Amino acid sequence: MTLQTPVLASAAAQARGLAIDAVHQAGIGHLGLPLGCAELGAVLFGHALSINPDRPRWINRDRFVLSAGHGSMFLYAWLHLAGFELSLEDIKAFRQLHSKTPGHPEFHETPGVEATTGPLGQGIGNAVGMAVAGQMARARFNTAEHELFDYHVVCLAGDGCMQEGVGMEAVEFAGHQKLDNLILIYDSNDVTLDAMANKTQSANTAARFKAIEWDVQTVDGHDMAAFLKSFNKAKKAKSGKPQLIIARTLIGKGIPEVQGTAKAHGEGGAKFADAARLGLGLPADPHFFVSDEVRTYFAAHKSRLVRAYNRWHKLFKAWREANADKAALLDAASTHPTAAHLIEKIPVFPADAKHPGTRGSGREVLQPLAAELPLLISGSADLHGSTYNYINADKDFESTNRAGRNIRFGIREHTMAAMCNGIAYDGLFRPSCATFLVFADYSRPSMRIAALAKLPVIYIYTHDSVGVGEDGPTHQPVETVSALRLIPNFDVIRPADAEETAGAFAAALERTDGPTLLALTRQAVPMLHEIPPHVRRAGVLKGGYVAVQETAPLTLILIATGSELQLALAAAKELGAGTRVVSMPCTERFDRQPAEYRESILPSACRKRVAIEAGVTSFWRKYVGLDGKVVGIDRFGLSAPAPQVFKELGITTEALVAAARSC
Repeated sequence: MTLQTPVLASAAAQARGLAIDAVHQAGIGHLGLPLGCAELGAVLFGHALSINPDRPRWINRDRFVLSAGHGSMFLYAWLHLAGFELSLEDIKAFRQLHSKTPGHPEFHETPGVEATTGPLGQGIGNAVGMAVAGQMARARFNTAEHELFDYHVVCLAGDGCMQEGVGMEAVEFAGHQKLDNLILIYDSNDVTLDAMANKTQSANTAARFKAIEWDVQTVDGHDMAAFLKSFNKAKKAKSGKPQLIIARTLIGKGIPEVQGTAKAHGEGGAKFADAARLGLGLPADPHFFVSDEVRTYFAAHKSRLVRAYNRWHKLFKAWREANADKAALLDAASTHPTAAHLIEKIPVFPADAKHPGTRGSGREVLQPLAAELPLLISGSADLHGSTYNYINADKDFESTNRAGRNIRFGIREHTMAAMCNGIAYDGLFRPSCATFLVFADYSRPSMRIAALAKLPVIYIYTHDSVGVGEDGPTHQPVETVSALRLIPNFDVIRPADAEETAGAFAAALERTDGPTLLALTRQAVPMLHEIPPHVRRAGVLKGGYVAVQETAPLTLILIATGSELQLALAAAKELGAGTRVVSMPCTERFDRQPAEYRESILPSACRKRVAIEAGVTSFWRKYVGLDGKVVGIDRFGLSAPAPQVFKELGITTEALVAAARSC
């Protein structure tokens, strides 16, 4: 189909008008990108993207990710015009309570929004993750007769996204992995929020991307025919490289008073709304204007998209009939086994089992689960040899083996997490990744978004405490576990031994409404034979459970987690028959249990409580109350063999006994 330039030019002007009206009415928002990129939107949503607005989650759609999420009215305007379930009333409710048009696009809330990109640069990482998922899907499901998956991931990013480290980590990964189904559009307008871009950047972007194995084109972002030509060239490229289109644009185009300046970035131009509307050829009234001509064009274009989808669906039906095994694998993406089912797949550990920490137990637990869940993906930030999360029955994901299930992210902890979000947004594969727990601070912004967007990402983060020992305080995450527990909708599970580790993996894989982090030890921990294996496994699913039941009237509760549970078990033997030991591997799961269950584990009548964890103490006050005590570490660690570090910092059975007796 030939590009219908006149009507799409009108659509671009009217999309600018929608943005101006929405921001002016809300009194807040960002006009720069919606106005500067309007022609790009017209070409993408009015001509070039392979999508179906009636089926926004169609598995072979092109994915469009707005990394510069502050420019949300760009996306909302074009989703509305394209025929997604986003009405003009929704546009008018921009940034209002419970609307489908929040300040930044949110996954799950608005049809057609592929990702909660949030902070700048995240969307690039998300898009790279989606491109990985696309390559994996091609490798697993396409056949010589039926090319089921051939979509592209298209990401629109600005200077802020390109400056952020997470974005640059992602593009380096994409170039190395030759993700040729990825198209990054760089809205290059020479302006950042505070000032002209030359105040903070001077890189030759084209040369930089070419050096990291990208194909690069530069185009006038307001010339729709030229942009479409470059976009089609990127889609059809045979170089085996990801594609960058540098689109030179005028930020805030359409508001002469601010366009091309930093004032155009935010709502600075909204006060010139009336004059801008007239300059764009829009009527003075009504506001939020869309012409019949534009409506008619997009309705016809939507019909073309639906017909293309219907042709694909016929291919899909033929593929299903010819490939029952592949169809069953695809269907598995939407089935969610229970933790009880998964636990059954993990052999009980021998009584004399010896493991190099819960990370070693995790390696053994992962293998049968990976066999049970063939769409489970594992990866590590250059630490497979230390995090022990490699799927042994499979190989690496790389340009010569797109079916590999082990991703080598390189030393890129932030984009590793952002890419896993992208894989999770895509929804076909289940992502997990690994590094040392102290480096969670490098991953944390993406972890927070995973929790906010309810993404079922699994983090297998090891070296969980001062038990790291000789590596010293920089590698000893005394505050990290508690800090992560403070993220809403984020589960942290710190298992005590091999059997609790089995329960932890099953719990993480069962969860579909948010992320889970497994905090695993490097140092060896004993098998806790005092507690039956099935009790340990099932107890983790509840978040907390009675590990040792008192044999006399209850007078004291010891609460412990992770490697410190062994200390509580030893202390209980000294403290008498009225002592109960509670294992609390996951406070978040425990807090979600019914009140009756929580009361049965931590009865409110027993106010004499002591918690122990090799980390900061303040978090545990919610469980021990004003009368209780916490044995922990409210300082940074030190470099020495782990047993000496624990003793020096007071994480011992003796310290726990003393604290209990002083209550």
